[in-house]
Amino acid sequence: MSGANGQMTPLQSRLTEIYRQDARRMYATLVRLLGDFDLAEDMLQEAFIAAAEQWPGQGVPANTSAWLITVARNKGLDRLRRNKKHQPLEDELLETEPSLHYEDEHTDPGIEDDRLRLIFTCCHPALDRQVQLALTLREVCGLTTEEIASAFLLQPATLAQRIVRGKNKIRTAGIPYVIPEADQLDERLEAVLAVIYLMYNEGYHASSGEHLNRPEISGEAIRLGRLLVVLLPAAECYGLLALMLLNEARRLARSNADGELVLLEHQDRSLWNEEYIREGIATLDRAFSKRDFGSYTLQAAIAALHSEASSVAATDWTQIVYLYDRLLQLTESPVVALNRAVAVGMRDGPQAGIELIETLFRNNLLTQYHLAHAAHADFSVRLGLTSQARSSYQKALELVQQEPERRFLEARLASLDPR
Repeated sequence: MSGANGQMTPLQSRLTEIYRQDARRMYATLVRLLGDFDLAEDMLQEAFIAAAEQWPGQGVPANTSAWLITVARNKGLDRLRRNKKHQPLEDELLETEPSLHYEDEHTDPGIEDDRLRLIFTCCHPALDRQVQLALTLREVCGLTTEEIASAFLLQPATLAQRIVRGKNKIRTAGIPYVIPEADQLDERLEAVLAVIYLMYNEGYHASSGEHLNRPEISGEAIRLGRLLVVLLPAAECYGLLALMLLNEARRLARSNADGELVLLEHQDRSLWNEEYIREGIATLDRAFSKRDFGSYTLQAAIAALHSEASSVAATDWTQIVYLYDRLLQLTESPVVALNRAVAVGMRDGPQAGIELIETLFRNNLLTQYHLAHAAHADFSVRLGLTSQARSSYQKALELVQQEPERRFLEARLASLDPR
């Protein structure tokens, strides 16, 4: 279907866009219909091939997702019938076209969503926590094994083993593809929140690649967050949704017209989405009203302080440091400790920030995290320690995997020495 000049045809462009926007939602539905991760993936690919072959003559269907799901489902059922290891399937399964919305006897149809259903399946308590996260990010979010391994600071082969182990456990244990009943929600909530949070982070700040962010992933995470607060209006559900909204409000200002990174202190705050900020703060208030709030709510409170400030200089860094203190008590996370160090440096001066970052390094924490070295370099610049800054920027460049960040760090390094 390519033209003589090698450019994609309009139909190829349309299929590419459908795949980018809807493939993971359709995949989640097929997993439920076919009961198998790998089969659903294979059949979805075959459905797109069928579309490329049939749509030029038949025309593009009005509901492309329903067409693709139906074709993939039918192909999957045919394969299952041919496989003698499986029990015979009822013919009526082929006679009913799948709808894009499914009723579930345990949930209100208004919050029904196959992708959220699949998240709860992947976060079943029978699975190890690290397997839950890896499996969901791969199967629900569509991230590559390499991207997930980078996020967890693991080798891709190790991560792949976790994903295979999770799939096998779901298959052998007969874990159902359903949103659990109300009395089973709490035991899976922590993992579900963690997955949606990691999903959003990958969309807001891509771990690798040519682009600073992936709006389709962060947008889907917010959509799932909205569904989750309807399903379970707990404090941390509201806290996570508030955090995502308040961060998403700054998206347009995080890069310039050329897609290059713009730091918070240089962002045009008039580009911030005021509607998201208002909704995020209102959602944060609901989280705090529950009183059993946790780390997501505290992070959202930090994001709210940034959103309400007119500039970096006018930001309430004292309150932000206090919130990071509470957050660090809850999580004991080295990344939280780094963020706290940056906030202390903004409040008390760059020397205070550098000392805290170097304490992390001495404790062998975040030595392979490019943002820690970038923060150390930035504070070094402010102190006029050019040689130290150069060394830290070079270390950050050795570790960075995202191209916009790489270009930003290279520019910072070049600015230290015009030669």
